[in-house]
Amino acid sequence: MRDWLSHRAVVSPDATALIASTTGASETYAALDVAVEELAARLTALAVTDGTIGIVLHSRSAAVRIVHAAMRVGAVVIPFDPDGTESELTEQFEHADPDCLICERATEQLVTAVDPSVPVRSVDSGGKIRALAEEPQAPIDVHEWQFDDPLVMLFTSGTTGHPKLVVLTVGNIFMSAVASADRLGVLPTDRWCSPLGVHHMGGLAPIYRAVIDGTCLLLAPTDPEPLLDALTEYEATGVSLVPIVLDRLLDAGTLPDSLRSVLLGGAPATEALIGRCDDRNIPVCPTYGMTEAASQITTARPSEATATPGTVGRPLFLTAVTVVDSSGTPVPAGERGEIVVSGPTVTPGYYEDPQATAAAFCEYGFRTGDIGYLDTDHRLWIEGRVDDRIVTGGETVDPNEIVGVLCDHPAITDAAVVGVADEEWGERIGVLLERSDTVKKQAIDAHCRSRLSSHKRPRIIAFGSIPRTASGTIDRKAVRERLTARTT
Repeated sequence: MRDWLSHRAVVSPDATALIASTTGASETYAALDVAVEELAARLTALAVTDGTIGIVLHSRSAAVRIVHAAMRVGAVVIPFDPDGTESELTEQFEHADPDCLICERATEQLVTAVDPSVPVRSVDSGGKIRALAEEPQAPIDVHEWQFDDPLVMLFTSGTTGHPKLVVLTVGNIFMSAVASADRLGVLPTDRWCSPLGVHHMGGLAPIYRAVIDGTCLLLAPTDPEPLLDALTEYEATGVSLVPIVLDRLLDAGTLPDSLRSVLLGGAPATEALIGRCDDRNIPVCPTYGMTEAASQITTARPSEATATPGTVGRPLFLTAVTVVDSSGTPVPAGERGEIVVSGPTVTPGYYEDPQATAAAFCEYGFRTGDIGYLDTDHRLWIEGRVDDRIVTGGETVDPNEIVGVLCDHPAITDAAVVGVADEEWGERIGVLLERSDTVKKQAIDAHCRSRLSSHKRPRIIAFGSIPRTASGTIDRKAVRERLTARTT
């Protein structure tokens, strides 16, 4: 098959493809196809056909075009966090080794600081980096995709502190869109609002889903007031949110009646939040998903979410969820264990990391690392994680990475990092530090600020002896209790 946009432009040329709420600009599928064709010709001139294209963009309108242009020329897209630090991007660039990088005026300084050894182009003109629009155009070779071909690769936090690069195929993305449409329902007039960054699957998936379904993608800010304005003005029928954003959106005002689906993922939704939605007749759809499954694994419909608050619903069409014990044996309904998922949306593995890939799979599929149970009606309930990853504001954070940064400080001899329950963020990052010399919290914060993204920086900092178990390992429960006591 050719890229999906080229097919959609033939089938639905006059349908609205894209609206940017901040500017009011909109494009039909025919117009978007023309813009993408020109962009693809310029990417071809950069000799990235059948290669990899890294993007470091805040601008989601530009990202939409790059994503479709990459598919047109047969290239794999690798989105990077535009708010990442120099050290984070250095490690990620080295691992992904893209054939070219696309930035914007706001990220060109960050990208050039890493000094990549590949061509770098900007979607903006007038900056220090050559604009992509100044690149000559070259004839485009028609690329035929197969379902097993890699289409996109995204970084996800692992248990080792080093980023892992998840490979998602054409089939993974396509079947995720099909299964999502089956669960949520799709109409030709739908407008799905996406305020999430494209370096997350939650922000990338709607780009592909819209063109597969032939619907409109509405791009909007994450700030509550302008997001609410966009939902209302453009009569959005669906929106992807994390719990903290939905909570703030409810504080900002009344959501429009046009909404049929408020897809809520990235972190557990509290019963209080589900209750607020029920009181306002908001069609909230709690979902459980992950990058390795191309987004949604289970999703609850609104009636299910309010009738059984706390569940993340049943598995999507063709997705199988199994709960296993520590020996890898499936457990009966109602019994907790590790959640394992299989089906056509599940990644074939991690890029150039056969060891991590092998460790991630068992007889029943991909080991999610999450703890939960299936009830007798096949609904999934999430209770925690096998490892100690922290989910704060919808962002997954590996505590080992933070420990490494903290212990690089000359005054810190050891560190314990845990998630501390927080009503607004789900969890806040708390650290208990052992020190060899006097050091203040402000100095620790400054040390982390230059090395960690905002969502990875500790919000609760304490000093003292780290409690340990009889075997000498850190007693995380005791650390969490101590840090929690400091916030109450």
